[in-house]
Amino acid sequence: HGHVLRSNKQRLRPEAAATTMGVTKDIITPGDGKNFPKAGDKLTMHYVGTLASNGNKFDASRDRGRPFSFTIGVGQVIKGWDEGVMKMSKGEKAALHITSDYGYGASGAGGVIPPNADLDFEVELLEIN
Repeated sequence: HGHVLRSNKQRLRPEAAATTMGVTKDIITPGDGKNFPKAGDKLTMHYVGTLASNGNKFDASRDRGRPFSFTIGVGQVIKGWDEGVMKMSKGEKAALHITSDYGYGASGAGGVIPPNADLDFEVELLEIN
């Protein structure tokens, strides 16, 4: 008793984060609300990726000045993207909060993402082909 279910939009304390798995999405700018990606669609997106723990940026298509294209729903990208981006409509800009098991897990990535790191992405869905 006395336990209140907290909205998962709140920043979890690091020790609590392990209990929450997957991906949550906060809309920054709504999309068209009609066109949503399906598995196998080729998407064009802009993104900025940061570490949830300290806000350090590890990668950004925006810095390169050209968007990122990939096929959704086939395991080409981390699970948090495959699941989170599917919930976005064309033109939408959103924040994806991804726990490490839906990111790069215990192995981390390329010396820039430590093991078991939760990730935040600001993503914009530009095209669905």
